[in-house]
Amino acid sequence: MTKQKFIVKLSLDDAKKRTKALKTAVTMNGVDSVTLDGDKLVVIGDGTDSVCLTSLLRKKLGYADLISVGSAEEKKEEKKDDKKENKAQSENQIVYPLVYPYHIYSYPYTY
Repeated sequence: MTKQKFIVKLSLDDAKKRTKALKTAVTMNGVDSVTLDGDKLVVIGDGTDSVCLTSLLRKKLGYADLISVGSAEEKKEEKKDDKKENKAQSENQIVYPLVYPYHIYSYPYTY
């Protein structure tokens, strides 16, 4: 599986809520790292369930909103390489038209 990165927005008023949010996120299976960025909790893990974590945080803290879910790797480098590969593949690709003979689909009507 690929590593996923998801961001959960929380209402963190005091230090007690921050520690409770971090403890809840760390106890999930497959979590590699958890960081707090202001009121946002950034979780990176392999095979973690973002919806399950968000619902647990809602139960414990009262407010949690799942902002984004994506892969943890950098996408900018991949996009540049993919465009070059797609151009090379499209030039070498042979496309055959889908032509079906009419007699296959015409059935004789019997009355």
